[in-house]
Amino acid sequence: MLLRKTALAAAAVTAAATIAGSAAAQSGPPIKIGFTISETGGLAPNGKPGLIAHQIWEEDVNAHGGILGRPVKLVWYDDQSDPSKVPGLYTKLLDVDKVDLVVSSYATQMTAPAMPVVMQKNKVFISLLALAVNQEFKYPNYFAMIPSGPDTKASFTEGFFQSAMAQTPKPTTVALVAADQEFSRNACDGARENAARAKLQVTYDKTYPPSTTDYAPVVRAIAATKPDLVVVCSYPPDSVGIVKAVNEIGFKPKQLGGAMVGLQATTLKAQLGPMLNGIVNFDMWLPVPKMEFDGVDELIKKYQVVAARGGVDPLGYYMGPCSYAQLQVLQQAIEGTKSLDDKKLAAYIHANTFHTVWGDIKFNKDGEWVQPRMLQVQFHDVKGNDIEQFRSMNTQTVLAPAEFKSGEMVYPYEKAK
Repeated sequence: MLLRKTALAAAAVTAAATIAGSAAAQSGPPIKIGFTISETGGLAPNGKPGLIAHQIWEEDVNAHGGILGRPVKLVWYDDQSDPSKVPGLYTKLLDVDKVDLVVSSYATQMTAPAMPVVMQKNKVFISLLALAVNQEFKYPNYFAMIPSGPDTKASFTEGFFQSAMAQTPKPTTVALVAADQEFSRNACDGARENAARAKLQVTYDKTYPPSTTDYAPVVRAIAATKPDLVVVCSYPPDSVGIVKAVNEIGFKPKQLGGAMVGLQATTLKAQLGPMLNGIVNFDMWLPVPKMEFDGVDELIKKYQVVAARGGVDPLGYYMGPCSYAQLQVLQQAIEGTKSLDDKKLAAYIHANTFHTVWGDIKFNKDGEWVQPRMLQVQFHDVKGNDIEQFRSMNTQTVLAPAEFKSGEMVYPYEKAK
């Protein structure tokens, strides 16, 4: 549990004494948990907030006496959003730093390169928002901290298609576009499956190179096919570029979005402002009443105090809960087994449900969530570029899944512009 702050001096003294006592009770060397994280490069807008949540977890756990009576210590390196650096850094963590346990960096493209290293060492590996990584490796000690569920690829856009097909008249055509990178190709594979289930005609289905900087030709090519729906599977830099191109060209399909990474980051939301209006896109957690999980409010408050120092997402809605929960799962497995043995930890994680700030999580035999919980959210009524308008849910509506729905979709897209 997160520590609760108090304004009362007497309570503060009592809390300090408790913390000191807990720290004194710790014995033995720290439990070292190693990972890489993208503090720089294209993934940094999400990597840096994730790191803050990890550090808050470390402080909270040590304030409560550590794990198994030992303090915990996080050991990490900046992978610079460069997949080629990941294998060497995990080798260093395990062979030089001698960490006890490892977890993954943020994102699919940074998780997959670490897999051969952790597999060779038979380490438990809990990933962070990595999509369908284990479909190729089939590694029994892998667990995905992402709410995609057993149908991993299709989950990112399932709610997008469900929301569209509930409209009258129903859409009949769809365009698919993706960055030529692992996550976006995986998400687009799933979108293709969802389009087939909905019996939609695909008018456009292409990838663009990650080096692309001018997205106007891509958007014009899509617009020329006159699709009702447009599913975009992209990373942060290209998500921004595509949103800008759509608005500059004046392209107005009936629905647009789906699997655009980056639009969850508050700084990018503020940068794009009203250009976001109408877009329907995935998210992981938002402060809607149905997602007030135990401890999440306290985490967000702590995160926002740190984030106020500048340079990171000031709200922390996207990366805060999932990053903290990633380490909560590992913590609960260690406490449940009273061990750091990777084989015992993996067996425990497979067998149990974990109570986290991101809700209850249970994994299936492949390490994916038993119950999917990927959100689809629509932007609307965004005015100007003030960050504060994204703090409440006045500019965002959860459309799917049904159990977390907070309102109705504005359809077609141009009605929200």
